[in-house]
Amino acid sequence: MKTLWNWLPSVVDRRVRIAAWASLVSQVLIIGTGGAVRLTGSGLGCPTWPRCTEDSFVSTPEMGFHGLIEFGNRLLTFVLIIIAIAMFVFVLRIRKERPELFRMALGLGLGIPGQAVIGGVTVLTNLNPYVVGLHYLLSAVLVGVAAVLVYRVRRGPKRTGWGVAPPVRAMGGALVGVLGISVVMGILTTGSGPHAGDAGAARNGLDSWLLQHFHAWPSYIVLGLVVTLTALAWFAGVGSPGYRRAITGSLGVTGVQILVGLVQANYGLPVLAVGIHMVLAAVLVAFVVTALLAQREPVTAEAVGQSPLRGTVASSS
Repeated sequence: MKTLWNWLPSVVDRRVRIAAWASLVSQVLIIGTGGAVRLTGSGLGCPTWPRCTEDSFVSTPEMGFHGLIEFGNRLLTFVLIIIAIAMFVFVLRIRKERPELFRMALGLGLGIPGQAVIGGVTVLTNLNPYVVGLHYLLSAVLVGVAAVLVYRVRRGPKRTGWGVAPPVRAMGGALVGVLGISVVMGILTTGSGPHAGDAGAARNGLDSWLLQHFHAWPSYIVLGLVVTLTALAWFAGVGSPGYRRAITGSLGVTGVQILVGLVQANYGLPVLAVGIHMVLAAVLVAFVVTALLAQREPVTAEAVGQSPLRGTVASSS
């Protein structure tokens, strides 16, 4: 046991970084496979839970394509569990020096069985759209946690100061809040639409046309905030280079996301566009969370005095 303990990382090394990135990528990936289940009508490909059938934990040839898709998505959960265990084990030895990494690794680890249980309830309730929506919402939250984990692994503990001024911080906080509203409205919109995951599954009964607008409005506010913050970062020199990269990435994903949304609205919700929209929403969450965290990255003392939108020089806590 002592040999194993000594083998574990005593600092944030390559193993910790790889496990953190694997956590983020796998959380986004399972949203893609979950979307594939829904968009191919395979939501009840395995008609029960936790078994795939009453007599088998795996799909059978008789279940065909839908059973294979649904079982494949369930199988990916075990990959996430392995990654979560690896992440947790890799930060055990540094839990006193980096308690935030330990807490996030534990949170991600607990979130995965939580997702599995919600997935089981989804099947047992015949794909109730609200339960399906909760399934996606928790996935989006776990993507955000994984993005924080990656950032802390890369950039170190939380800093006490800020690299941007209060107005920019307020816009960053508003961006996260409005993005959350947009995600929730997107979930409700999808729950009212045709992609139920199975031909016999119920919908939430809400007005799809109206919900499309309720989803679009916060999305356009997100775009406005991201454009403003990106312009400040590039043309007013606000924030650090890391912040500039994160907010620019947010702008790129937001632009593509809105274009995909317009394709959905104007071409009858093609399944490929819906699937891309779901995955991009998760990617956008990761970028926006990273941008918010990067607002604390330090700027040079010389830069602070050049713009009223720059903050104080940050220091490590």
